[in-house]
Amino acid sequence: MAVTTVLVDAGPGPTTALVAQDPQPPPGQGPEFGEASPLGLVVVILLGIALVFLIRSMTKHLRRVPASFEPPEEPGDTPDKKP
Repeated sequence: MAVTTVLVDAGPGPTTALVAQDPQPPPGQGPEFGEASPLGLVVVILLGIALVFLIRSMTKHLRRVPASFEPPEEPGDTPDKKP
């Protein structure tokens, strides 16, 4: 643990020297905490590739969807008009 001496100037009086210690990092957060690893890059690239394949599949399926879901009209379904 590093000990740092801090000089505090309180104005026109005697200068006071305080001994301050660097606080310990919380458990599980050492000096390497928050740094990216190559594994993270691989995961992001794999997610991107999966996204590309999902988008391609979705566009193929959307092309097969009919323009309208209403049943087609048959010629015998219309009521006869009397002149």
